[in-house]
Amino acid sequence: MTDHGQEISALGEHTLSKISRNLMPLLCAMYLIAYIDRQNVSYAKLEMVDALHLSEAVYGLGASLFFLGYFLFEAPANVILSRVGARLWFARIMGSWGLVTLALGFTQNVVMFYALRFLLGVAEAGFFPGVLYVLTLWFPQTRRAQMVGLFMIASAIANAVGAFVGGALLGLDGLAGLAGWQWVFVATGIPAMLLVPLILIKLPVGPQAAPFLRVEEKEWLAAELASEPTPPPEGPIWRAFIDRRVLILAAVYFGMPLGTYGLSYWLPTIVKGFGASNFENGAINVIPWLCVAIALWAVPRHAARHGASVWHIVGPLLVASAGLLGSVLVPGAAAKFVCLCIAAAAVMSAQPVFWSVPQRLLSGSHAAAGLAVINSIGNLGGFVAQNAVPAIHDATGSNLAPMAGLAAMVLLSAAGCFLALRQHIPRAA
Repeated sequence: MTDHGQEISALGEHTLSKISRNLMPLLCAMYLIAYIDRQNVSYAKLEMVDALHLSEAVYGLGASLFFLGYFLFEAPANVILSRVGARLWFARIMGSWGLVTLALGFTQNVVMFYALRFLLGVAEAGFFPGVLYVLTLWFPQTRRAQMVGLFMIASAIANAVGAFVGGALLGLDGLAGLAGWQWVFVATGIPAMLLVPLILIKLPVGPQAAPFLRVEEKEWLAAELASEPTPPPEGPIWRAFIDRRVLILAAVYFGMPLGTYGLSYWLPTIVKGFGASNFENGAINVIPWLCVAIALWAVPRHAARHGASVWHIVGPLLVASAGLLGSVLVPGAAAKFVCLCIAAAAVMSAQPVFWSVPQRLLSGSHAAAGLAVINSIGNLGGFVAQNAVPAIHDATGSNLAPMAGLAAMVLLSAAGCFLALRQHIPRAA
């Protein structure tokens, strides 16, 4: 058995390595496709706004309705996952959001755009917290932050791939009678549906049913997980919705997705303002997400080697806030872009250690519901960002002024994390 600070046995290391090789690539592929389908609207926007006669504010509301659907259905979706299993539920999620993404390519008007973005949030609801819950079934507590970081690297790769592909797909304007912005949705919706049969074939129901683990490896994992301190029974699932710990964690998490989505949805517009073409825009926007991938690898790794502390969350958030503010204040397009790269990497790298806290404080179906509540409430930051950023832009006429607002919110999140989590990180991460 292990506890914090002790070495895992050779059998344990071999088992966890085997689980990582067999489980994580599929989970990361799903998240990569999910993130591309969530973010593709930021590139379609470059032509879609004019084609459908949308204002910046109308586009911002439509893009943000994803988070409203996500918020309303995420907790119920994760409760269902805990009962029917990840394999069936993840397959359902992938198939439905692929269909909705395809439909977005044939959007005719504002109402249809609003409805489909809302339905995309409904379709994807439960995936991210569902993966967090699934990781508690496969990995001991000491390794979960690293696995969450590895999983989230897929979102960085998705943004990088989406940036390059999104810019290139806009260049297909007129092919097969479709506009470039339509190709952005059609070409990114198909992979989600193609992944459904692979999920049904490759994703095990649970560790005990994993064909790639030997009997002794399954026994080691079961004993390791059983040896970890387990929170007392939490009662009915509905208690997760009013659990004080859950609500505090959701509140302090709010600024993280707000900063992330404010950046990711608006970066193509900022870079276009620098005078880049559509293709150049996509290529340039690969850079910040490569920085994010490096940070998501490095910060959880440092926390695992040296012991996680609240500063593995607060430190990156402070750096992110400074980077966002710097993008407004420093002169020159190149320097502003460097600040945005730093901000993107920092705000994302704070999240893996943050997510290790609720994974330890909650258990069972209460954990599934609690993780979903934290993520769904926190992701309302994405809803706020997609409305606040265009509103600030319209009020100021500046593509960069909204970054100052995001900086303030990320700074508040850093302060909230320090006050709320400093007592929990030594025990929970």
